[in-house]
Amino acid sequence: MQKKIFLWSLTVALAGFLFGFDTVVISGADLSLQTLWPRGEVFHGFVIISSALWGTVLGAVFGGIPTDRLGRKKTLFWIGVLYTVSALGSALATGPWIFAALRFIGGLGVGASTVAAPAYVSEIAPANDRGKLVGLYQFNIVFGILMAFLSNYLLSGLGENAWRWMIGVEAIPAIIYTVLVLGVPRSPRWLLLKERVEEARQTLQRINIGADVEVMISRARAELKQTTAGETIFDPKYRFPLMLAFLIAFFNQFSGINAFLYYAPRIFESAGLEESSALLSSIGVGVTNLIFTLVGLSMIDRFGRRTLMYLGSVGYIVSLSLVAMAFQFGWQGMAVPLFLFLFIAAHAIGQGAIIWVFISEVFPNHLRASGQAFGCSVHWVLAAVIPSMVPVLFTTVGTAPVFAFFAFMMVLQLLFVWRMMPETKGVPLEELEAQLIRKR
Repeated sequence: MQKKIFLWSLTVALAGFLFGFDTVVISGADLSLQTLWPRGEVFHGFVIISSALWGTVLGAVFGGIPTDRLGRKKTLFWIGVLYTVSALGSALATGPWIFAALRFIGGLGVGASTVAAPAYVSEIAPANDRGKLVGLYQFNIVFGILMAFLSNYLLSGLGENAWRWMIGVEAIPAIIYTVLVLGVPRSPRWLLLKERVEEARQTLQRINIGADVEVMISRARAELKQTTAGETIFDPKYRFPLMLAFLIAFFNQFSGINAFLYYAPRIFESAGLEESSALLSSIGVGVTNLIFTLVGLSMIDRFGRRTLMYLGSVGYIVSLSLVAMAFQFGWQGMAVPLFLFLFIAAHAIGQGAIIWVFISEVFPNHLRASGQAFGCSVHWVLAAVIPSMVPVLFTTVGTAPVFAFFAFMMVLQLLFVWRMMPETKGVPLEELEAQLIRKR
């Protein structure tokens, strides 16, 4: 049965693979699209390239609605449909607006998956394995990014329409995922929210997550009795979990992680590396991210969320400070790549392994989807805003001050972990809810 839970969690986590693949695959088509539809830099950046990102923001903001109303499983199925339609449609697009619209549809799937997938896995996982099972979503994001780079490289020699194949090939894993997700059970906690008790009991008996079924049902029903009709995550009694979700997402992006990933070759070149070496270092970033994501997932349920966040925060502070010093004092050669590899390792072990797990844990069952949507929305809005400001900041205030600012923000994150962040390792979701509400 543990193998079944792992396979169901892995199946759902494949939404993360499509997330990573869809986000990065556009990089291989970038120059070809600019040549095919020359409408200027602003149009190219904001409409053609960033259309999926705007869809991601909206998908995250509103992803909690179908996740609650249709259910986790059905929402995950439709996410697969969105990915498939986007991949095939974008590959066959005949104009820039059609292309942008279809990429936007894929972005909706990305944003919604960050809500539905972690929520689903957290609700079927045993408390002692919840961290690494939900963390499979992050691993698949990183793996999808690497596969997109590899796919782009392998398909780059197919001529002027190579970009169509690069983007269209995503339909293959999208269709496989859509079919596989039909085989996972419905979330028992969602079934209990809908008062489908007998279905929930059958599912709980099927997954056998190591707890007494009747105790879990009674806890979940007791939680529902304590709720009031129409309450939201913004009600005063949920202030503490809301603050936790906001701050974990806020600090995730103010580490500078997306800003760095988007501009890695540029940063390496500005540190004195030649273009070929900069590209090679970028691939090294992807490999480092994958390796240390696996390390983080192997540690998350053994040492806990707070321990990993402590390690990540200290790693962030040291690495970002060294990068800032390297740019300030003009250190050349491999110093900057090594410091940035340390930065990526710190991220993968800490925030990278924790964020989707933690947000999915801190809200009660009946508000998990909307709470997940809130945390993901904070993450994605900042992921859109911060990288867009980086080129201007590099030019106006300089590279060193930007990295020094990110290092300072990670000092604040360390204080957040020390003073506010609770340990959620191994605690049943219903018990965790009671603990967090008491802390309001």
